[in-house]
Formats: sequence, C-alpha cells, structure tokens
Amino acid sequence: MNILVTGAAGFIGSRYVARLLASDAPGAPRITVLDALTYAGTTANLELGHPRLEFVHGDIRDAVLVDKLTAGADQVVHFAAESHVDRSIDAASDFVLTNVVGTQTLLDAALRHGVGPFVHVSTDEVYGSVESGSATEEHPLRPSSPYAASKASGDLLALSYHRTHGLDVRVTRCSNNYGPHQFPEKLVPLFVTHLLDGRRVPLYGDGRNVRDWLHVDDHCRGVDLVRTRGRAGEVYNIGGGTELTNRDLTGLLLEACGAGPDRVVHVADRKGHDLRYSVDWSKARAELGYRPGRDFATGLAETVAWYRDHRAWWEPLKRRADAG
Repeated sequence: MNILVTGAAGFIGSRYVARLLASDAPGAPRITVLDALTYAGTTANLELGHPRLEFVHGDIRDAVLVDKLTAGADQVVHFAAESHVDRSIDAASDFVLTNVVGTQTLLDAALRHGVGPFVHVSTDEVYGSVESGSATEEHPLRPSSPYAASKASGDLLALSYHRTHGLDVRVTRCSNNYGPHQFPEKLVPLFVTHLLDGRRVPLYGDGRNVRDWLHVDDHCRGVDLVRTRGRAGEVYNIGGGTELTNRDLTGLLLEACGAGPDRVVHVADRKGHDLRYSVDWSKARAELGYRPGRDFATGLAETVAWYRDHRAWWEPLKRRADAG
C-alpha cells in the first residue's frame, strides 16, 4: 500500500509519518510525503533515509505534480495547511489558496485516480466559539478567523466530493495540539522557548480564553483510526479532554520553566478571538475506540523537557519566525 501524506514536514504530519514508519509488520505502507517547505516545515522532522519513505518538495496547488503523485497512491492523508490565525488576520490570501484551492486540487486528483480513503485533517476552530457544552460533528460551522473559514471551506469541499462523486472522504476535526517539533509561533512552544531564553511572554487580553489540549501523538492515533476504521463521508472530532484557560496554561508553563509571573506581559486581544473551543469526541470513541491516552501533566512536562534539550532544532526556526 502507498499512502500520500501532504504537509508532513510540519509538526503533526511528521509525527503521523513517524507513527506509520514505526511499524515493521508485513505489508507496512510505503509513504510519499509532499511538502512545500514553507517557513513552518523542515525536513529535520523526517527520517529521510527510511526505505519506505519518499520525500517530494512541492506544492499541493501544483496540479501536474499532485496528479502524478496521486496516480501512484492508494490513500491520501491531507495535513498540508496554512494554520496560524494571526498570520491569516494580517493576510488571508495564502490561507485561501492553500487550504481551499490546494485541497480542491488534491480532491480532483484523488477522484481521477480512484484513491481512497482521503482523510482531510481539519480543526475545531471551524465551529467557532462554543459557549457551553461541546460541539458535536453536527454543530453549525461558525468560523471567526480567515484561517478557520478557509479550513471550513476545505471541509465542505471534501464532503461535497463524497456526496456528489462518491469519493471516500473522511474529515477529522481536532482540538489544540501540543508536543515536540511544534513550530515556535504557537502558544506552547512560543511561551516555552521565550521563557527558556529569559524573555517575556505575551498573553492575549485577560487570558480567559479556553482551549482543549490534545497531545500530538493522541491526535495522530485518532487520525489513523479514522483512516483504517472510519466511514466514508463522515466527520470525526478528536479531542484531548483537558480544557484550560490560557491564563491557567500560562501558569503551568511558568512553573515548568522556573519563571515568575513578572515574565508575562498582557497584550491587546486578537481580533475575533473565540472565547472557548470544546469538541465532543464521543462518536470517535464509540465507532473507532478512540480516547486520549497521554496524561496532560506528563505530556506537558515531556514537551517542555524536549524544547529544553533541543535548542539546535528550534533556535533557527525561531529566528526565522521573529524575522518573518
């Protein structure tokens, strides 16, 4: 079996590929990674010498390249996306082109070559702010940022290819990921690397915004359950089960890095900042046997330790992010 994995030089995709390559069972899949190596992607995240891995540097909007790679694939797992909310607020065009047009390019190629399942990896941000309870897969889509709107558009496109053409499309929507190899513009690695460097950390508004935290390895396990056991045309939420305010998470990160509250600077809140995300993942539990396995306290401690021990990985990326 050959699996085309897009965006797999980034944080989540690379962990997913590592999971697939870890198996040496007979019939273990061959993996083709397609990644444009934008600022958030690096081949340092991949085991390039692995005999079952092929890396292709390219853009999911390149229809000729995508068609060639999809023709040799049995399945597609689509991680590739522009994903930073703040960047989408400043300039939305890259988000629309990659997350919508790029997804459509992949879907067209999968349809031509009869590839399936096609797993489209999305985000809980498509639901918008959830005042109470948790969003099920039937919750209305109310994205607040250009990033979330572009992901919701990709979701709907993917699902339309199932309803119109019968393509085996499966959509996942995850909560906030954390773990090793995350690009240092997202909250956890940004704060940890700032604190390790003796810098102050920026907390939006009053810090009351609530997020559900999901270890990247639990997310990857959930994605693979959807790939192997999910149903065509269905959406599956993948949650972590640990809801924290940004203020509370900041306190935990300060403690883990041996820093005090004087290292926090409150900054103006982000435009359209959703107050709370929360997904109901009971469908994935009932149908697929999914449940998060990583204890948050342990996972966070391991993540902080990883960044402390891997400066050579994140320092060049952080300089790139600060410059960009």
